[in-house]
Amino acid sequence: MIYLQLFLSFLKIGFFGFGGGYAMLSLIQNEVVVRHSWITGSQLADIVAISQMTPGPIAINSATYVGYTVTGNIWGSFLATTAVCIPALTLMIAVTIFYSHLRNNRYVEGALKWMRPMLAGMIGAAALVFLNRETFGDWTSIAIFAAAFAATWFKVDATIVILISALAGILIY
Repeated sequence: MIYLQLFLSFLKIGFFGFGGGYAMLSLIQNEVVVRHSWITGSQLADIVAISQMTPGPIAINSATYVGYTVTGNIWGSFLATTAVCIPALTLMIAVTIFYSHLRNNRYVEGALKWMRPMLAGMIGAAALVFLNRETFGDWTSIAIFAAAFAATWFKVDATIVILISALAGILIY
């Protein structure tokens, strides 16, 4: 039964998670932490951190890690990853087939223009999920985050920002 619930949860996340992995994080959090209580908020934060460090889209990596964490085996990883990919794959095949007919359609252009603010809101909601006391509560973490944000704002190479942030985290924690 857990496999069916896992599959359906990540299929739903895949269908309603427009805007990429960061926009999907609030949906993932709602499904796996709030609705099913499969993992804690801290575990999800760890999964997201690992997902960001590994190659590939964050939503797919998160699905893989959550699937393994929930079931304890590779089949859960495979099932959750497949489920989260099915909607995007299906949509891309459909769009590819009808692309020549849709590219100049004013309704499609209008719908995509309307989705932009919604996507920004979903990404903002994902950020707020991790700004709670359990996962992001001390001032040191906030200072490291602020310094990393400022460094990227001033176009410091992302690799350097990641390495310095990791070093700071190791030394402090």
